[in-house]
Amino acid sequence: MNKSERQAALTRIINQKPIATQEELLAALKAAGIDATQATISRDIREMKIVKSQDATGTLRYTIFRGSSESQLERLGRSIREVGLSITRVHFMNVIKTLPSNGNLLAAIIDDIGFEQVVGTIAGHDTIVVISPDEKQAKWFEAAYRQAFNS
Repeated sequence: MNKSERQAALTRIINQKPIATQEELLAALKAAGIDATQATISRDIREMKIVKSQDATGTLRYTIFRGSSESQLERLGRSIREVGLSITRVHFMNVIKTLPSNGNLLAAIIDDIGFEQVVGTIAGHDTIVVISPDEKQAKWFEAAYRQAFNS
């Protein structure tokens, strides 16, 4: 099976039922007759912009991050106002606290924008670490976050 067929199968599986872990995803692929390694699935998750978020019932599950008609900055601002709780700058990093189960989603939006002031993000359940190349650029990101939060 080639990459595009495997990724199409991943999309079908994720859209059909709640999948919360890579192990569940691997098992669902195997049940569909597709053998894959965890390393392959991890790469697919990154490439396909698959993130964990809560569905309407509160169940934590993988979802495919999709753009919308609003600009990336508008989406970031809206998301910050909806799920962002606080930001704390520590030297060249910012730590963002979010509502539970929203760290991955907000980090995916920040990563997708590709700010030159952000080297990368590390996301957890309700915390994101935003790493900047230096303190000046971390201050810029903190100010931009605060402005979006208060808009």
